[in-house]
Amino acid sequence: MKVFGTGLNKTGTKTLGECFRTFGFHNQSYDLGLLEAWARGDLEEIFRVSDRFDSFEDWPWPLLYREFDRRYPDAKFILTLRKDPETWFDSLCRHAELTGPTEAREIVYGHRMPHGHREHHIGIYLKHQEEVTRYFSDRPGKLLVISWDRGEGWLQLCPFLGISGIPQRPFPHENQGQHE
Repeated sequence: MKVFGTGLNKTGTKTLGECFRTFGFHNQSYDLGLLEAWARGDLEEIFRVSDRFDSFEDWPWPLLYREFDRRYPDAKFILTLRKDPETWFDSLCRHAELTGPTEAREIVYGHRMPHGHREHHIGIYLKHQEEVTRYFSDRPGKLLVISWDRGEGWLQLCPFLGISGIPQRPFPHENQGQHE
């Protein structure tokens, strides 16, 4: 089974990756080179990687849910969200303050830093959320929408992925910001 995280960065993608590893999935996370391939329209380079892994989160994976749905008809998709768009944007800004300007943010959002572009970024966040949920709306069991901020975790992930039993470890919270 292949499982694709379709949530944008700073929605708990690293936590999702840790969950995938806990379940024993061979996980692929952020890859700037593949994000650049997406920007060039080179899907074959991305597919060469996606063919070799079971689970995916962070860039470029959320941008290709339609293509992966066609390529892997039995795949499942998980849309991670924050409790609200403002929480997501604030987290994005705090992360940007730590990392500085990045090419990845420029590719995805059109700006190397989110500061001063609140409405633009929140618009992208909300549009992505709406497009993903609409795309899968007529296929129950294909998409799980989840928010760690709301206390969701093992109890939602395990049944969705067909995993019996709950892992005997606390739910992970990876890459948390200082104020999250």
